[in-house]
Amino acid sequence: MKYGHFDDSAREYVIETPATPLPWINYLGNEDFFSLVSNTGGGYSFYKDAKLRRITRYRYNNVPGDNGSRNYYLSLMDSNAINAKPIDTWSPTFLPCKTPLDSYKCRQGIGYTVFEAARHGIESKLTAFVPLKTNAEINRLDVTNTTDEPVVLDVTGSVEWCLWNAVDDSSNFQRNLSTGEVEIEQQSDATLIYHKTEFKERRNHYAFFAVNSPVVGFDTSRDEFLGKFNGWDTPQVIAEGQVHDSVAHGWFPIAADRVRLELEPGETKSLIFVLGYIEVAKEDKWEDPDNPAKVGIINKKPAHELFRRFATVEQVEAALKELNTYWTELLTTYSVESGDEKLDRMVNIWHQYQCMVTFNMSRSASYYESGMGRGMGFRDSNQDLLGFVHLIPGRARQRIIDIASTQMEDGSAWHQYQPLTKKGNADIGGGFNDDPLWLVAGVNAYLAETGDASILTEPVPFNNVEGSEVPLLEHLRRSVNFTITHKGPHGIPLIGRADWNDCLNLNCFSDTPGESFQTVENNDTGVAESVFIGGMFVLYGGQYADIIEHYGQLTGMTDAEIAAEAANVRAEIGQVSEAVETAGWDGEWFVRAYDAYSRKVGTHEDTEGQIYIEPQGMCVMAGIGLDDGKAQQALKSVKDKLTCDWGTAILAPAYSTYRIELGEISSYPRGYKENGGIFCHNNPWISIANALADNNEEAFAVYQRNCPAYVEDKSDIRKVEPYVYCQMVAGPEAPTPGEGKNSWLTGTAAWTFVDVSQYLLGVRPTLDGLAIEPHLPEQFTDLIVTRVFRGVTYRIAMKRTGERTVSVNGERLAGNVVPVPTDDTKLVEVAVTF
Repeated sequence: MKYGHFDDSAREYVIETPATPLPWINYLGNEDFFSLVSNTGGGYSFYKDAKLRRITRYRYNNVPGDNGSRNYYLSLMDSNAINAKPIDTWSPTFLPCKTPLDSYKCRQGIGYTVFEAARHGIESKLTAFVPLKTNAEINRLDVTNTTDEPVVLDVTGSVEWCLWNAVDDSSNFQRNLSTGEVEIEQQSDATLIYHKTEFKERRNHYAFFAVNSPVVGFDTSRDEFLGKFNGWDTPQVIAEGQVHDSVAHGWFPIAADRVRLELEPGETKSLIFVLGYIEVAKEDKWEDPDNPAKVGIINKKPAHELFRRFATVEQVEAALKELNTYWTELLTTYSVESGDEKLDRMVNIWHQYQCMVTFNMSRSASYYESGMGRGMGFRDSNQDLLGFVHLIPGRARQRIIDIASTQMEDGSAWHQYQPLTKKGNADIGGGFNDDPLWLVAGVNAYLAETGDASILTEPVPFNNVEGSEVPLLEHLRRSVNFTITHKGPHGIPLIGRADWNDCLNLNCFSDTPGESFQTVENNDTGVAESVFIGGMFVLYGGQYADIIEHYGQLTGMTDAEIAAEAANVRAEIGQVSEAVETAGWDGEWFVRAYDAYSRKVGTHEDTEGQIYIEPQGMCVMAGIGLDDGKAQQALKSVKDKLTCDWGTAILAPAYSTYRIELGEISSYPRGYKENGGIFCHNNPWISIANALADNNEEAFAVYQRNCPAYVEDKSDIRKVEPYVYCQMVAGPEAPTPGEGKNSWLTGTAAWTFVDVSQYLLGVRPTLDGLAIEPHLPEQFTDLIVTRVFRGVTYRIAMKRTGERTVSVNGERLAGNVVPVPTDDTKLVEVAVTF
């Protein structure tokens, strides 16, 4: 069952009912200011950090499940009454009113959302977006009277303020209910309501909600606005038909502006609402600090400047056009014409859009990630970089520096950091032994994409301690050496608190209810090993050796130093590879790990958890077993034992009891999350591994099984948005197989784009140039891929002939790597057969 349709020409998903299985959301914002918006207008907004700079309030576990950011009310007024009363009230986004609409559409676009609705002959169009380089969300509301009679329509727009720290806001009521402060400013052509809670003390930021119109009234007290016993669906002031002009003093500050519109038949009027965030220098906080009569009056000048940039329809249209142009230019960096509309729409639009969102958010703020604790992940952000580096390499460079700055001197790392402060998250700590190697993966991707070796000499501190700066290359060296110096009894890297799978906690042994598996005191005895990290070390250790061989001289290394270090690293790679192929091989697949008792995890010798997906994907991607049949056998086992119509499960059989020696992984019900769920993040590893093993049909089938566009018709089962990936789909052993959870913010986005763009379509950046080697099933015979790479546009025409060749300007290359032009060439024509 579908709840809408793709509009590829507009780059939109058009939702045709508010009653989607779950809220289907979009992300607005590209730099510092972000908003989440659902198909019924819910969500929340924040500046940089969803925990520390939350602007609007959102209630998790709320009933109904969608609420927050923007509440609009359209009231058709009885103009014949002495005091105008509402005949009927509805919301242009359906919620919060829930009044049935005569028509409804929500168009989730690239960086914007549009709601189109109608009731009583009044048509509305609400357009929401965050302009480029702007700390504000713009809501343009157009209303049209399609009836034959004049109408009076009251429009009320409202937001509920969060008191900045989202955690404190939801818990510290004994303080917070006394701190809320607002200011109201009514101009001749606009009304602005300011949220200035805690501004007079340590804060230098405030927020505002404004409309470009005089108002018939306002409210800033939630209790006054809603009245007793009412929710946001039935506010008292809406039912009464008049606002109370309330001023909040503590309790629950909001901002609600009410505008009265008189519409002739066929007439359209537009209102622009602006939700803005302002920071001022401490010396500029107050309007007039020397005037006793104006004590405590905030400096509104920067708010006025921001608001006036979007106070007219023409200004808003220009800003939206600029945003659309920005996305059009970004999305031309990689595109395909394949003859398969589902593949084309995912590659050309939604894959890359989701990659950008996950770059901005990591795993910090969604309808599932509360934004109240995680911050940016070290591992997560490095993997996300793989999917967006081609779009915005400049910001990728800065992200790498930010990530590396949280690394410790021994090469380990904080597992997460807060985006506002860029400091490591001490609540989570470190000790996740896969983290260091992901830094190598991120830097290698940046170097392959840009060739910018200057990043390797960039001074980067350890743990953000001033004075500890060393070149970035030294951070990579310590990442690799951390793994080399942290190996277990079998010569396989130690797992630490966990590896990529945070829920495989082999050193935890937790028996205390509610205790965090990841942050409990670690009982690491130097025994528990990760075959998965072994595969990582072979892959990314090899990339590190490539980096120093390519760029070592540019960083000041001598030829002898380069040769010695590369030889040492490759020798270590050889030893780990041998350990993985011996102690890490179970006969038909790779073992997952060795536990704290040095017993195999992920073995046929067990009754449950016999095979795990992660080492099969990572070890084969590293090339382990490709030359002796182990890779093919491991991939066959994955298909036979882990794969169903919805994708490839993380392990099988799922655990039926809690195993204290395994930790959180065995705590979930069977078939969900890490206990036998389809963890979509690692499915691309299996697709890539099959491509490298020339199993092209299965490589594409793995990609298809949980690709949103290919399962759109199963939306009533999958439930999450049909235009983006989710983190997890309930596995074959679950009571609800195919049900999706945790959409949008997932490493699935980056890894799937890497899979489809670099391995299935086969256009892959390398340190030497653009490698081209497609791995596609038989139905694909003629394709064109356009790829902008290091300032050059490559137009790559692919044709199936049964022979692999790559030709540039009619000349056949000896290999498959197209070198970067050394002159000012801007377009390269490439002919590929496969």
